[in-house]
Amino acid sequence: MKTQLTRRDWMIHSATAGLGLSASAGLCRAQASKAVLHKAMIIGKPDEANLKPLKDAGFGGVECNAIVSMEEAVACRQIADKMGMRIHSVLRGWAEFNSDDPKKVESSLLATENALKAAKGYGSDAVLLVPCRIGGKGSTLTMPEAWEFEIEFDEKTGHLKRVAAGDNAKYKDYIEAHNRSLDTSVAAVKKLIPLAEKLKVVIALENVWNNLWVKPALFKHFVASFQNPWVKAYFDIGNHVKYAPPEQWIQALGSLLVKVHIKDFKLNPDGHGGQFVHPRDGSVNWPIVRQALDKVGYQGWLTIEDGGLPLEEFSKRLDLIIAGE
Repeated sequence: MKTQLTRRDWMIHSATAGLGLSASAGLCRAQASKAVLHKAMIIGKPDEANLKPLKDAGFGGVECNAIVSMEEAVACRQIADKMGMRIHSVLRGWAEFNSDDPKKVESSLLATENALKAAKGYGSDAVLLVPCRIGGKGSTLTMPEAWEFEIEFDEKTGHLKRVAAGDNAKYKDYIEAHNRSLDTSVAAVKKLIPLAEKLKVVIALENVWNNLWVKPALFKHFVASFQNPWVKAYFDIGNHVKYAPPEQWIQALGSLLVKVHIKDFKLNPDGHGGQFVHPRDGSVNWPIVRQALDKVGYQGWLTIEDGGLPLEEFSKRLDLIIAGE
């Protein structure tokens, strides 16, 4: 059995869905009020000095990238609790599960285990994990441009068969690298599941321009393949704009969605490429995204992954996003 996706299909679907979702501004705001969403930002160590400015700016929680001992994490949690704040997630980040060096793979597994333990101490319910990446700086892999992807994959294995229209011979190495990374990522995450279950901390898988799982159905298949409640999806809104409108990713992931990063990306006029910008300054249709979150029943944290503006401004922009405006 195979699944084939084209950018044109996604664009047509998005356009028709958008017409239905945005029938009126009033309806938009009404629907946007259904789910309870909370405001957060990413910080380093969640101590009082780092938490207080966020609390004063109107944020209720944070995602931290400080992987400390469980004892240190418990101490930070106590500080956050006293301030009425929540350390809702730990940012583990990149892993090297597809490395040819067994020592690097083992080191990545250990680092992720430590992140899960820290999350337990912090009182967090998830760890953000990017399983691996391919096609980085210095890579010789030839792959389609973001707007050229037309994915065909095997629904049993998740392996890519085709990635673009026409002759895919020049993409052979990319397809093989993608499939190998899929297999090694699945094997590594399965090793982590028993600890995640024991600690009651979700492994939240995210894509960060790692040239893997570049279409909604493909990423959904990867996350769903574990068939485990302790493996979910962490969706970054800005990271995926160049591949397909974010509301399509949200609708595809559905109940697999456990966390959301707030970023924005402004596409070039021709829709090919672009650049990251502050939330609400780019190509993301935030009212439609807000409704998509409601439609899939998402209730949780919206974490801004950005800098360069006053905290109060980020808080205000997030308020508008939550309001569906």
